[in-house]
Amino acid sequence: MKALVYTGPKTVELHEVPMPEPKAGQVRVRVSHCGICGGDISIYGGKHPRAQAPLIFGHEFIGTIETAASDKFKVGDRVSPYPLISCGHCDPCRDGTPHVCKSLKLIGIDCDGGAGQYVCCDEDVLFKIPDALSDRAAAVLEPLAVVVRTLHQAKMQALDTVAITGAGPIGVLTAIVAEAAGASRVIISDVDDSRLALAKELGYETINSLKQSLVDYVDETTNGRGVDVVFECSGAEPCTLDATKICRVSGTVCITAIYKGPSKVNLQEMNFKEITLVSSRVYTKREYQQAVEFAVKVADKLEKVVTHIVPMEQGMHVFDMIADPSIATVKVLIDCE
Repeated sequence: MKALVYTGPKTVELHEVPMPEPKAGQVRVRVSHCGICGGDISIYGGKHPRAQAPLIFGHEFIGTIETAASDKFKVGDRVSPYPLISCGHCDPCRDGTPHVCKSLKLIGIDCDGGAGQYVCCDEDVLFKIPDALSDRAAAVLEPLAVVVRTLHQAKMQALDTVAITGAGPIGVLTAIVAEAAGASRVIISDVDDSRLALAKELGYETINSLKQSLVDYVDETTNGRGVDVVFECSGAEPCTLDATKICRVSGTVCITAIYKGPSKVNLQEMNFKEITLVSSRVYTKREYQQAVEFAVKVADKLEKVVTHIVPMEQGMHVFDMIADPSIATVKVLIDCE
C-alpha cells in the first residue's frame, strides 16, 4: 500500500509499504482522510520527543472497515478512532482517567498511523460515523473531542461570555462548541487575518491582536467587567498573559493549547481577581462519543473548518503548504483514497 512516511526532520516521503495485518481483536481500516494537526507539524520538524523515523504519522483519520473482527462492525462501516493508547496500570489509569496516563501514547506518534491507505486498529477504539455526517466533517471529530473536553474542564455555563485566543482549528472549533453550549458572546483573537476571516464568516467577533489590543477591546466592550471564560488555544505566551487581564473577577481561564515548555502567567492578577485556572489535554472515550453525536448538529460549520484537502500523492508537500503564510490554511486533510 501507499503511505506518507516521516523519514527524518523536514522529510516526508510517499512510500510503498507492506499491507498491515490485523492482530486478534483488531480490524483493518481503509483510510479515507487524515487530518494534519500541531503534533504532526512537530513530528515533521523533528521536534516531537517520542516520534521516531520511519513513521507513518496521523492520528486524526477516518475510514471504512475492511475486515471485521466481530459483530460490532460490518465491512463498509465508516469509523473514527479514539487514538489514545494507555498503559492500564499507572495511577491515573487505575483511578479511571486513562486519557492522562503517565505513559500516554498515540496512534500515529508511537506506532504507525493513518496517513496511508490502510491502518489496523483495535476494534474497541472505533466509533461509527453517523450517515448524516460527510467525510469532510467527520475528519475533524478528533479535534472536536479535544474541544468537548476543554468546555467540560472550564465548566462553561449558558449565557457566559467567552474569549478565545488563537483562531486555528482548535480555537475555531472551541467557538463553535461554546456557541452551541449557549455562550452569549464569542470573541476570537489571532494575528492571521485569513484565519480570522473564517471565524468572522462563522459569526464570531474577531480581533487581530497585532493591529488592536485585545485587552483594550474587551475592557471597552464589557464596560471593564471582562469575559466569563477565556480559552487559550494559541500556545503563545503573550496570550497567556492577556488571558488573566481579559478574564472577569471570579472568572475562568482554561489552557487548551499544548505548550512546549514553561510559560509566564500573571499569578498576582489571578490572586487579586480570584480567577480559576484550569487546563485540558485530550479527551475521554465518553467525550469522543459525545463529539461524534454532536458533530451532526454543526456539520455545516465543521465542513468550513476544513480549508484544504490534499491528495496523498502531494502529501509530502503538505507541511510546506501549512507553513506558507500566503496560503490561508486552517484545517488541512490528506485524501488517502
